[in-house]
Amino acid sequence: MKMNPLGRTGMTVSEICLGTMTFGEQNTEAEGHAQMDRATEAGVNFFDTAELYPTNPTRAETQGRTEEIIGSWLKKRGTRDDIIIASKVSGNGNDWIRGGEDISREAIARALDLNLKRLGVDHIDLYQLHWPNRGSYHFRKNWTFDASGQAKGRKMLEDLLDTLRGLDDAVKAGKIRAYGVSNDSAWGIMQLIRIAEDNGLPRVASVQNEYNLLCRHFDLDLAEVAHHEDVGLLAYSPLAAGILTGKYQNGAIPKDSRRARVENLGGRWTPQAEAATGAYLEVARKHGLDPAQMALAFCMTRPFMTSTIIGATSLEQLETCLGSVDVTLTDEVMKDIDAARRDHPMPI
Repeated sequence: MKMNPLGRTGMTVSEICLGTMTFGEQNTEAEGHAQMDRATEAGVNFFDTAELYPTNPTRAETQGRTEEIIGSWLKKRGTRDDIIIASKVSGNGNDWIRGGEDISREAIARALDLNLKRLGVDHIDLYQLHWPNRGSYHFRKNWTFDASGQAKGRKMLEDLLDTLRGLDDAVKAGKIRAYGVSNDSAWGIMQLIRIAEDNGLPRVASVQNEYNLLCRHFDLDLAEVAHHEDVGLLAYSPLAAGILTGKYQNGAIPKDSRRARVENLGGRWTPQAEAATGAYLEVARKHGLDPAQMALAFCMTRPFMTSTIIGATSLEQLETCLGSVDVTLTDEVMKDIDAARRDHPMPI
């Protein structure tokens, strides 16, 4: 398992990160423990979670359960020092999480103590802002995104400064080692870097955004930021919620699959996505590759990739994902992937 630097933090993380958002909803505690056992056995040292999790669906009754399952595993295995733990503070929009409040200095203090309690640890290695207060173009909002509705000037910058002061408090208290963002933009990351430099505050280490063969917004401005500022990508949904495995083609909805719970897969499942997936499946067939492993291996070829976050609901699926580190994509495969993309440039 290749290890990559986590920004400028001095920490190194495995090229595959175990995503855990199914723990406590689609997966039991025992199944979650089994996944963590197998992942660490394969060389994974990086787990990603959030105070919001589990998902599919998100609901007040289960909120925080994923962190508790990771915490019980850490206590049982006694391996805290071997694992880089990434968690998140939620932004506005979910009334059952601290009244749906914005991220702020005070909100971070309240949320972080609850994160730590559920995880049963004294610090979190990477604490991420789940989405910016000003809004985001992620989760298919790119089709209607309009930044002109955001507050301008001092108000927006004061909001970011307040958040950074909260993260600085947490670093100084030893409760977090570093912080990252999620569902953010090039503008947001560059403002955080500038404000941190001007005020002697912590520097953003990473950005967790969606990235897969069907969704490649990161290839442009954000890739440039990642290159120049060492703010690498932690890619979520690298299989586009399972679409790129091919299991949903031709109207299929496998029992207990994510699509059986959320039919449109967060707006990802469209005729255009199905057509594009068909093209990528053909590339995989042509070259004798497992389509899921090809999709994951592609993510790991990207120069801006710090870690690719995999998710599974079974050990069989997990084995497939872990096996992607042994897949090498030839020039011919990459050429065919590029051709498929040009035929299906923006399917979701």
